[in-house]
Amino acid sequence: MNGWKQVLPLTLLPALFLIFAHVQAEPASWYKWRSKLNAHVICSQTSPGEGWEQLVQPYSDARCERPRQVIPALR
Repeated sequence: MNGWKQVLPLTLLPALFLIFAHVQAEPASWYKWRSKLNAHVICSQTSPGEGWEQLVQPYSDARCERPRQVIPALR
């Protein structure tokens, strides 16, 4: 019985951490990307490759219509 008193906190703590981390997660932002070749603008979560520059503002939708509210991270 004494063994469970020592093992339970060691297994419960990582499980609680994973649950808390999952609750804090949110989807990745979308960004507008402008072509350096012809100034064409697209919306993507990741870089389309070389020759594209990321515009500053993050968005919360795939059409880059709703700006994302950026909350500074606590450190």
